[in-house]
This record gives sequence, C-alpha cells and structure tokens, in this order.
Amino acid sequence: MSTRIVVFDMDGTLVQARAAAWEVFQDTAREFELPIRSAEEFFGLFDDSFLASLDAVCADPELAARVRDHFMTALRERYTPKLIPGMSDVIKRLAPHYALAVMSSNAMQAIRRTLDAAGVASCFAHVFAADLELSKHDQLTRLASDPSYGNVRRCSDSYVESGQTLTGEDVVLVTDTVGDVKEAVAAGVGAIGVSWGMHSGERLIAAGAGFVARWPQELIAELLPAGSCRPGGCGCESGSCHTTGSCTIPDPVMNTAPGGPRSTDQVIAAASVRFSRRLTPAGQAPLPPVPRRDHRRDRGGYDPALRAAISRISPQ
Repeated sequence: MSTRIVVFDMDGTLVQARAAAWEVFQDTAREFELPIRSAEEFFGLFDDSFLASLDAVCADPELAARVRDHFMTALRERYTPKLIPGMSDVIKRLAPHYALAVMSSNAMQAIRRTLDAAGVASCFAHVFAADLELSKHDQLTRLASDPSYGNVRRCSDSYVESGQTLTGEDVVLVTDTVGDVKEAVAAGVGAIGVSWGMHSGERLIAAGAGFVARWPQELIAELLPAGSCRPGGCGCESGSCHTTGSCTIPDPVMNTAPGGPRSTDQVIAAASVRFSRRLTPAGQAPLPPVPRRDHRRDRGGYDPALRAAISRISPQ
C-alpha cells in the first residue's frame, strides 16, 4: 500500500458518537414524526450512506431536505463528543508522515468544535463535511484526483507541499461503518475498519475493508509498520523519536557533507564546531565539539567536558 493520505470518518471512528448522535437525532425524529423510534433503528441507517438512508426514510424530497436541515442545525449547536481514548496519540503520530483528513456526515461547525476541543484540529489538512457535500464517494474521488490534497499539516496551521500526483492507491479511508467502506471501494480507494464503532469487524471485512483495527494504536502499527521517523513533525518535536535507531534530519543546509543525511548526534556535533569557531579569536585553535549531556551518568551537574568548554567561551 502506497498510502499518502489517511482520511478519518469522525463519528464512531475518531469520537465516541453512538449515544451522543442518537441523543441529538431524537429531537429531529420527534419533530417530523419519523418512523425511527429506537437507537437500533437509527444505527441501521449507517448500513449504507447515512444521509441517503435518511432520505429514503423520508420518501418525499422536500421533507428529506427539512429533516437534514433540522438535524444539521442540532449538530452545529450541541454536538461535541469526546475522542476515542488513545486516538489523539494516533493522530499526532501519523501527522508527520501523512496528509490527514476528516470526512464526515456531520456539520462543519460541529467537526471544528470537536477537533478544537481535543487539541488536534491543526493536525488535519482537510475536512469534508455533509453540509458542503453529501456524497463521500464523490469527496473521495475528487480527493484522489487532486495533487494539492497531498499537502500535509504537521500539527500546525502551515501546509507542507508535496507536489506529487495522486491515485486511488494513495488514499485510505478509516471508518467504523459498512456504508463508508462501500463508498471507499466504489471510489477506488483503500479502506481500514475499526472495531469499536458502529459495525463489527466481520461486517467491515465483508464489505471490502482490507484490515480492521481492534485498538486505536493498531492503526499506527498498520500505517507505520517500520516505526518510521520524520523529524520536523509533531512526532519528533524534540529532535528524537520513539523508534529504534537515531533520526536523520533531511535539511539541505545541515546535510551537504558526502555520505548523505547525518544522525542527530552528528548534526549537533557539527553545529557545536561552527559555534565555537565563531567565538574563537583569530589565530587560536577552535574549541573541540561540545558533547551532549549524558543525563544517565551526570545527575549532579554538567558533564565535565561540557563545563570545561563553557569556561573557555564564558567571559572571566
């Protein structure tokens, strides 16, 4: 799988939605006397596209439009579910490596409020909401055909441009519903199911999902199987990663030496040499590289070599 864009369904996949969504929808069902009187009947609408199923229940197009408007208004005003436990970490681990998007049958205002409350809104490059376009199939098809959607946001508001073309193989939808999996398959993109939402893993696989995650962290193992590290994103804010081996920093200024990119330790050592040369008077030998502090053996103060180096550059 050559995935470059990971699209998350929101309700049931990113957030705990079953009780919250049913609570909001009950007002709409009562207002229009819809034949949906239980949570099970409501959840059954997600076997196919939720909004298409809702239109079918209403039968009359004018009534269907009024029902959608009423439900969307309620979602905008009072729908703010919590993230699935552990999903915040998943988002922040994936953001340095993929363009992340949200695609939902929910309202844009509700999506933004929910993601802002969870502190992950700026990790997503794009959001596709039902009050802008109803069909996830059409949204996925357009996304897979436009290279600009491959631009990433590494948990900041700025975009990092990719400049590469996209195909359906570059896109995967992560979802908890059979209806979404069917739309992904129809659009020619990949589908990953999650077992903690609306539908069982067996049903998601039968609908066409290539994999079903049992825990949120399993998404990281599936999408980053080598535990790859890309400094500069939210997974590497401190310059080091929770992966085997040391990071390399793909910076053209710091990596112009023969032999390709260097490790973090090598870059720090090189920077130390350049810094000492700027502080060394003409005619004197430059200072040796300043070693990194070893916190495991130097709990009582600075490393002796570092103390000596500091004394040489500090005014007497």
